[in-house]
Amino acid sequence: MTANAPDFDDAYFRSALGRFPSGVTIVMTQSQDDTGPVGLTISSFSSVSLDPPLVSWTLAKKAASLAHFEHSQRYVIHVLSATQLPLARKFASGPQAERFSGVELSRSPSGVPMLEPTDCAAWFECYNVCRHDAGDHVLFIGQVERCGRTFHQPLVYHAGDFDLTPSNQPLSDH
Repeated sequence: MTANAPDFDDAYFRSALGRFPSGVTIVMTQSQDDTGPVGLTISSFSSVSLDPPLVSWTLAKKAASLAHFEHSQRYVIHVLSATQLPLARKFASGPQAERFSGVELSRSPSGVPMLEPTDCAAWFECYNVCRHDAGDHVLFIGQVERCGRTFHQPLVYHAGDFDLTPSNQPLSDH
């Protein structure tokens, strides 16, 4: 048995997917040639497993940064806070060097470039466990080695734009 051909076009499918709100993340690693950091904004982040702790994300096969992530041992996924909208936009396009211009970086315990962790809603340092071809994207699965979180409201992407609706509810531990 095989799947039926889709009864919709790409634009309609993208619009339907946009109805699902998602968090906004920036994924970073060290460049393949060790000349500097590589990073980009993604909204395809998802939890996979608690034991072992696994997360996933996807990257388009046409992305210029794909080779860096395919060959990296580790990467850091930053769940952006609502105050980090300018960073989300900055890392969504343009040359890699311009994305990092004026951005203060630190290093994860394993030496991976990362944003200031206290500014993010959460962060995950991952070992690059495996990759799978998935249509026009590559699915990355990372085993979380370290993570952190704050009580900042997360930045949300919905229906093709960032959702800047203020929340009156503070985040809690529960």
